[in-house]
Amino acid sequence: MDKQTHFGFKTVDESEKAHKVAEVFHSVAQKYDVMNDLMSGGLHRVWKHFTLNTSGVKSGDKVLDIAGGTGDLARGWAKRVGKTGEVWLTDINSSMLTVGRDRLLDEGLILPVSLADAEKLPFPDNYFNAVSVAFGLRNMTHKDAALKEMCRVLKPGGKLMVLEFSKVWKPLSPFYDLYSFKALPLMGKLVANDAESYQYLAESIRMHPDQETLKQMMFDAGFGKVDYHNLSAGVVALHKGYKL
Repeated sequence: MDKQTHFGFKTVDESEKAHKVAEVFHSVAQKYDVMNDLMSGGLHRVWKHFTLNTSGVKSGDKVLDIAGGTGDLARGWAKRVGKTGEVWLTDINSSMLTVGRDRLLDEGLILPVSLADAEKLPFPDNYFNAVSVAFGLRNMTHKDAALKEMCRVLKPGGKLMVLEFSKVWKPLSPFYDLYSFKALPLMGKLVANDAESYQYLAESIRMHPDQETLKQMMFDAGFGKVDYHNLSAGVVALHKGYKL
């Protein structure tokens, strides 16, 4: 019998999860950026800027952006590494990757792009100076395997940055729940004509490991040092893992 895992609040076979997540992102790809701005009140841009500005990524570095979707972080990395650097935009979802590639091309940015599964990265060991994943880890079936792969492709001294929804400050929980389970699906219905996908996104946030659990998972995956910063009262956390 196939192993079970979570798809939002539902329990599904592991073999089904990737397909179901793919359906969600095929559905939301065209409206993804508009919905991000609406859902977060534009805050997702602040969170991504914080990631870029505290990364230490410099000219000439090699950077891998996993689950890079519509290309926000890849664009930022490209500006930092310059012409001597290398930035890969990857995603497991072809619809999201196409939107991201086209957006970057429209801006005159030609970056290598790969349709890639984070649990089986098509890159050599010890290749990248930095790896980033923003709002993608919680959708992965085997997070432990994905984190090990991220560690594998990093050079010694390299850094993984995981920007992800996390455990919100407790006094805010009731308001956050109301917003997540009432407002988000309604916005999804009105703007993207898709309430179900945004219901899943709200549920997937609740099923994602909290700050300390993810920190331990990164240690278990082989990172020698891990720390995290809470942003917006823990709505989001930026975890940084360093490969020794």
